[in-house]
Amino acid sequence: MTKEQRPIRVLVVEDDPVAADAHVMYVGRVPGFVAVGKAHTGVEARRFLDRTPVDLLLLDLHLPDVHGLQLARSLRAAGHHADVIAVTSARDLAVVREGVSLGVVQYVLKPFTFATLRDRLVRYAEFRAAAGEASGQDEVDRALAALRAPSPAALPKGLSGPTLERVTGALREASEGLTAAALAETVGISRITARRYLEHLVEAGRAGRSPLYGQVGRPELVYRWVPQGR
Repeated sequence: MTKEQRPIRVLVVEDDPVAADAHVMYVGRVPGFVAVGKAHTGVEARRFLDRTPVDLLLLDLHLPDVHGLQLARSLRAAGHHADVIAVTSARDLAVVREGVSLGVVQYVLKPFTFATLRDRLVRYAEFRAAAGEASGQDEVDRALAALRAPSPAALPKGLSGPTLERVTGALREASEGLTAAALAETVGISRITARRYLEHLVEAGRAGRSPLYGQVGRPELVYRWVPQGR
């Protein structure tokens, strides 16, 4: 396999085992990428990188032993040059600015779907392919545009960020979980819409679902937030 054909090697760094497995699966579904491993702490990530070549880190910023940006800084100092796509639930622009100088090429905000990560990976692959020697300013601009341009498909069609935040907040506060009907009443949306948001969170690995038995007819589904140490 030539250098151009070689898959982009990704290390998933995520402390939550369920989320880590989901992210490995997501990476494996994108053509041209391969997840070569996963690490749950900064120490595990450093050990892995010392023995295995990696092109890209899918890096959770809130690890149990180190902040993701501190890990990225120490990796740069140790001579590791893998690019970074940061995964975080924080929306702090100061962190974003700091990450730029440390090789963070993209940010993915939790919760996210496969479609969102696929978009970021495809844009990264386009940037990587265009990151050779440019003949002029136009080529530089096109390469950066491929990397930085926002994705209109970050959420499935019909879902909005503000409503997703309200749904997420309601689900996190419901220790016993919520049905779609209960969520619809809590948030003020239709039951069908509530189910779409809940299924989106399930796909993103941030919610689980189970049948609610003990009632007449077909059992309803109860959705529960999946804690991930945030």
